[in-house]
Amino acid sequence: MKKVVFIFIIAIFLVACKKTKFSSEGPTDIRVRNVQSTYTFTDVIVKSAGGKDTTGNIKNLGSIAPGQVSQYKRFAIAFYRAEISAKINGETFSTGPINSTYWTYIGQDKITYEVYIKNETSKLLEISNYIDEAPIDSL
Repeated sequence: MKKVVFIFIIAIFLVACKKTKFSSEGPTDIRVRNVQSTYTFTDVIVKSAGGKDTTGNIKNLGSIAPGQVSQYKRFAIAFYRAEISAKINGETFSTGPINSTYWTYIGQDKITYEVYIKNETSKLLEISNYIDEAPIDSL
């Protein structure tokens, strides 16, 4: 009888343990690198998945000095392109919205978007490169 109670208690603990949910869609850890710019990007916002925030896909990465990278932020899902906006000298610059309807998910990876100012007059940012850094540890 003691064995049955012991096994029952162990089973309850195993079921009650929470782990990070991983799937083929994500999560994805994203950071941004400020390249080819002499300006500091402030209030950097990344909107993956077409900007829908239903599953945690809009994050503020803070400020990024020229040539520097932000800290990683975890997104529920991500794609090879994202809508990225930043304030530069008080004005908002953006890559513009994306339509991710038929795109493939990145999956469980750490990635870096390299971003630069494409056109100062039009206040356009551009993702010049996407770097797949490493897989996310599933443990």
